[in-house]
Amino acid sequence: MANDASTVFDLVILGGGSGGYAAALRGAQLGLDVALIEKDKVGGTCLHRGCIPTKALLHAGEIADQARESAQFGVKATFEGIDVPAVHKYKDGVISGLYKGLQGLIASRKVTYIEGEGRLSSPTSVDVNGQRIQGRHVLLATGSVPKSLPGLEIDGNRIISSDHALVLDRVPQSAIILGGGVIGVEFASAWKSFGAEVTVIEGLKHLVPVEDENSSKLLERAFRKRGIKFNLGTFFSKAEYTETGVKVTLADGKEFEAEVLLVAVGRGPVSAGLGYEEQGIAMDRGYVLVDEYMRTNVPTVSAVGDLVPTLQLAHVGFAEGMLVAERLAGLKTVPIDYDGVPRVTYCHPEVASVGITEAKAKEIYGADKVVALKYSLAGNGKSKILNTSGEIKLVQVKDGAVVGVHMVGDRMGEQVGEAQLIYNWEALPAEVAQLIHAHPTQNEALGEAHLALAGKPLHAHD
Repeated sequence: MANDASTVFDLVILGGGSGGYAAALRGAQLGLDVALIEKDKVGGTCLHRGCIPTKALLHAGEIADQARESAQFGVKATFEGIDVPAVHKYKDGVISGLYKGLQGLIASRKVTYIEGEGRLSSPTSVDVNGQRIQGRHVLLATGSVPKSLPGLEIDGNRIISSDHALVLDRVPQSAIILGGGVIGVEFASAWKSFGAEVTVIEGLKHLVPVEDENSSKLLERAFRKRGIKFNLGTFFSKAEYTETGVKVTLADGKEFEAEVLLVAVGRGPVSAGLGYEEQGIAMDRGYVLVDEYMRTNVPTVSAVGDLVPTLQLAHVGFAEGMLVAERLAGLKTVPIDYDGVPRVTYCHPEVASVGITEAKAKEIYGADKVVALKYSLAGNGKSKILNTSGEIKLVQVKDGAVVGVHMVGDRMGEQVGEAQLIYNWEALPAEVAQLIHAHPTQNEALGEAHLALAGKPLHAHD
C-alpha cells in the first residue's frame, strides 16, 4: 500500500451516507481535517435508494389519488394512468438536484473526498484505491442493505428488494409485500395509488408493529378502506415461481399469489469483509457495538448510522455523525435520547410519533400512573377540508409530562416537529395548552388534544 506519511487527517470517514457526510460537514466546520471515503455516491441509501426516492413515489401516488377523487372537491379531472418513465424522471430529478447540492457542500467545506471501496486496515487507517489513508480517528459509517429471510433468495426478477422496486419499469398488476413495517407499508401505499392490487404479509399481530397499537389499528382500518389487503400474525414459510408470478406460502399453509414479491423485512448492516473484526472491533450479528457517544471498544474508532444497532433513520445518522464530530473537536456532547427522535411512516395516511407507546409507559411507570387521551381529526377544520381522518393520541405520566405523542392522518409527519419539542422539553399538558395554535391548521389538533388533556377541551366533548 502506498502511504503518504506526511498527510494524517484528524478524521477519516468510511462511508458517505447520512451519518458519514454529516460527520464530515460538521467536522470540517469545526476545523478538523477530514477525509470522506465512499464507494458509490455521497448521500448513501437515504438520498439514492431510500427516503428521497420513496417519498417521491408516494407523492406521485398522492397526485394520482387526487386526480381520481377530484370530483368530490368540485374539480373536473380525469385519471388516464401512470406514466412510469415520467414518474422515474421526476423522482430522479429530485435526487439529482439534492445530490448536486450535497456535492457542492462537501467541496465548499474543503473535505477531502475519495471515491473508492475502503477497508479498515488498522485502528487509524483505511485502505482505498491502493493507498493507505491515515487518521487520528476513524469513523465507520458503511450503512445497510436490504435483507432477506433464510431460504428466500432475492433475484431482482419476480422476488425483489426495495432497491429493485424503486427502478421497476412498470406498475405490477399485483404484488405481495413481505413485511408490514415502514418500508412495506410505504410501498403498499404507493403501489395501490398507482393501481396495483397489494397484499401485505406481516408475521407480527399488527402493521407498523413498533408503533403504538392504536396507531397500527387506525392504519389497518384505513388500508382496508383503500382496498389494501393484509395478513397478520402468521410467519412466512416459502416462496416459489408460478407460470405468471410468485406464490407465497405461510406457516399455517395459507397461500397467496401475485406478479411480484417485494421482500421488505428490514435492512442489515454492511460490515462483512471490511476489516472490522480483524482490528478487534466488537460486533454482534454484523452490527458494530458502540456506547452512548458512538465509541467502539477501540479508542480511535467510532461508528454511526445503520451500521450500529440504533434506530435505522437518516436523521438519526445525521445526529450521530454530528455527535462524533463535535466530540472529536472537543465540544461538550450529550447522548441521544432515541425515544425523543421523531418517527414518520409516509404511507396514506401517515403515521407519526415521538416518545414512548402507552404500553411502554405502563411498563415503566405502572398502569395506574399513565393517562392516555385520543383526539379525533374529525373535529379539525383543516383535516375536514383535506378529507383526511385519524387521531392524535397523547400519553402522559399522571400529573406529569407528556411522554408519547402518536398521530395518524394525512400530513401528520409535518406535525411531529412540535410533538418532538413537547416530549424532549418534558412539557406538561397545561403548558402546551397555553400556546395559541393557528386556525384552521392541522397543527391546532395537537393544541386541542393538549387542551383536552389539561382539562379544558374546546372542540372536543368532555
